Amino acid sequence: MADSDIQTAVTRALEDAPDRNFTETVDLAINLRDLDLNEPSNRVDESVVLPSGTGQETKIVVIAEGETAVRAEEVADEVLSESDVADLDDDEAKDLADETQFFIAEEAMMQDIARYLGTVLGPRGKMPDPLGPDDDVVETVNRLKNTVQIRSRDRRTFHTRVGAEDMDAEDISDNIDVILRRLHADLEKGPQNIDSVFVKTTMGPSVEVA
Repeated sequence: MADSDIQTAVTRALEDAPDRNFTETVDLAINLRDLDLNEPSNRVDESVVLPSGTGQETKIVVIAEGETAVRAEEVADEVLSESDVADLDDDEAKDLADETQFFIAEEAMMQDIARYLGTVLGPRGKMPDPLGPDDDVVETVNRLKNTVQIRSRDRRTFHTRVGAEDMDAEDISDNIDVILRRLHADLEKGPQNIDSVFVKTTMGPSVEVA
């Protein structure tokens, strides 16, 4: 159960959101302090599984062959073979990277994928999650559908998706709670490294989480 302050802020953000003809994303903005983000080890770079899901579609591409590729067809948005990847030109690779939230690839292909797509996926923080011989591709895809990447790079302020406006405030609050607990555990000084946290819908005003 999320902190009541989180739920109060989420409820207000949802109530203050202007009416739109589309379902807005609910985003969390986190401001860090007292961290040297020029030092890579101090940067936030985490995959977090949201207990209530993201509330929106998450595009997942699997790069695999054989039986793994066949099973991936059931759950992934797109399945590519190694030769498919090799045939992508620069523009196609960039478009694919920008449209896709997560890539998964068989471990044996990772070296070749780095050669073909490393310059495109690397800077975007989207190098594939490696899939080992004993890993279940269906289970991995389903987990990533409810996953968000929280990444600060060298910036003090960063954002992540925590839900959609048609979700219950309690469910969104639970997602935020999980993210904040992860940050508190991972940051050098825990909560003291967080200056402020705001929640908002895509077009709505920001509401500070007390």
